[in-house]
Amino acid sequence: MSFERWSLLLAIPALAIFGAVSWLMLLQKPLEVDVRELGELPLVVPPWRGTAIQMDSGVEEILDADFNLQRVYVHPLGDLVWLYVGYYGTERGGRPEHTPWQCYPSAGWEIVRHDVIEAVNLPGLPAIEANELLVEKSPDRRLVIFWYQSARSSGMLGGFDQTLDRFVSRIRLGRADGSLVRLSTPIERGEGEATARARLRSFAKEIVPLLESHWPREARADDLRDEVWLATRE
Repeated sequence: MSFERWSLLLAIPALAIFGAVSWLMLLQKPLEVDVRELGELPLVVPPWRGTAIQMDSGVEEILDADFNLQRVYVHPLGDLVWLYVGYYGTERGGRPEHTPWQCYPSAGWEIVRHDVIEAVNLPGLPAIEANELLVEKSPDRRLVIFWYQSARSSGMLGGFDQTLDRFVSRIRLGRADGSLVRLSTPIERGEGEATARARLRSFAKEIVPLLESHWPREARADDLRDEVWLATRE
């Protein structure tokens, strides 16, 4: 049997399964998002101490997320790390469209270099890969790492892995949410990129477990309202 015929025979059941799953998704009631847990992400992440940064309303409108979290964390030695998390629930498509690839150039920053690095490697957990960008806007230089995260997966770099994750998550978990997680730090005068990278990795090691434990919930509207009511009674 020719390769083309085998391909056609394999594609037909795959398309049928995809169509059936898509139809079931359409029949389900919309999911509502409860982002309270993410909003309560600790400001104190020893030895770092954070401060919330108010986001411009125009930027919020462009991002069109269910929830934006933006903070600066300061180390006792004076080092800075900026944290941004943009969360998109299942009904928002679970995928940020305005990413660092667009936001830095639009703000006047030049993307000088892009690499993929291992950002976090914690015992007992899969290593988290991240995109790393070196950006410049004279006289400032910053090192940026970012990845995409969902209720099921972390360390996604974009594109196909996000699409596959949303499809599998909808089947296995009944949801297909997602987020952009971005960490950035200034490269001070006389400081090398390796020092800035070590700083980002050190902070990421602390914040990643907290992000996972403070992940937003999604549920049908009636179920979510019942849970919120019960929580207020406790």
